[in-house]
Amino acid sequence: MHFIDHTSLIVKAGDGGNGIVSFRREAYVPLGGPFGGDGGNGGSIIFEVDTHKSTLLDLHFLKMITAQSGENGKNKKMHGADGEDKIVKVPLGTVVRDKSDNRIIADLTHPFQQAVIAKGGKGGRGNFHFKSARNPAPDFAENGEEGQKREIEIELKLLADVGLVGFPSVGKSTILSVVSAARPEIADYPFTTLVPNLGVVSVPDGRSFVMADMPGLIEGASQGKGLGHDFLRHIERTRVLIHVLDMSYAAGRDPLEDYEIINNELGSYRYNLLQRPQVIVANKMDEDGALENLERFQQKYPELEIFPTTALIAEGLQDVLYRVADLLDVTEPFPLTDEESVGVLYKYEPEPEKFTVKNLGNGQWSVEGDEINRLFSRYNFEDEMQVMQFGIALRKMGVDDALREKGVRENDTVYINDFVFEFTDMEESR
Repeated sequence: MHFIDHTSLIVKAGDGGNGIVSFRREAYVPLGGPFGGDGGNGGSIIFEVDTHKSTLLDLHFLKMITAQSGENGKNKKMHGADGEDKIVKVPLGTVVRDKSDNRIIADLTHPFQQAVIAKGGKGGRGNFHFKSARNPAPDFAENGEEGQKREIEIELKLLADVGLVGFPSVGKSTILSVVSAARPEIADYPFTTLVPNLGVVSVPDGRSFVMADMPGLIEGASQGKGLGHDFLRHIERTRVLIHVLDMSYAAGRDPLEDYEIINNELGSYRYNLLQRPQVIVANKMDEDGALENLERFQQKYPELEIFPTTALIAEGLQDVLYRVADLLDVTEPFPLTDEESVGVLYKYEPEPEKFTVKNLGNGQWSVEGDEINRLFSRYNFEDEMQVMQFGIALRKMGVDDALREKGVRENDTVYINDFVFEFTDMEESR
């Protein structure tokens, strides 16, 4: 099975249907008025957790996901059908970012959790909405809004409570195989583990937790060397790390140097991985030189609690599991935040401004913003009545007041998208 834990694609929600222009023309119905219905709303792109999925393989070969658009309105004030939402099944632990600003859109950590990734456009209103005493027979309707379009980055970060870290071939896979039902590949050559392996560990006192065997780290892993950069992300959700050291000289390395190198890589990676409590496991204590190395290690780090083990025969591992379970009882989850992310998960942020007004000089102004763009897309500017309705909508949104506050004057030029308008102060003309 291919393990895919990172991919990018484009999502495009459905457009809203257009409202229509229609009038009652039935026999024996005097003074028939506007009768055009509203367009349906566009479908949204929704990600949903599927606990039966374990990789992003289904999304890896897709370039775009689209949702259905809403139908146009119909006669007799009939509403056009809404577009069907597109439900995309993803594994537990999926994180979705907007590639334009690196903001986290969704962090899917609960079974069957849903998140709207791209919102469908609203349907346009039919002409019966615009009937008034001044205009009893409006011959215009709104267009539907465009559905949201985003380029997104999708990551899978395993939901493990505990992560096994250390150099290749120090015994991480062996420990996981002994304390859980997981069966990772085990051999005496580097990078036996090419994908993270998960196992459920039961402590004799009834407590349990999920442990992940991470691919071996090497020096420079936080900069992308070896396999570390690809799989360090899976440590991000863990609350406790088991740092496994080979106390023998079997691999030709010094365990004291290994300990410093691995911690340096953890500290260099984002998300402050060194803040997580570590349980130090001195493995392969049955081999030559292990006791001498353990004494050297304890002399250099007298403040550290070290658990001597021989994982191959499960010797010393029970004490490790009890210590890990105790730490999990008092360690809160670490939030997924970092300097690269514009947003912070679960942090309140005020609603962004609907629009901005810029003074271009020489009596010229521009009005910009996503809300303005959405409003702009709903009107036909070849129709004089729709241009008037657009002006009314701008006034209701507060654009006129904002222009006045900035110092706009009568007959100044106002740019909105590709159109040029002349400012007329309706307040003064009343």
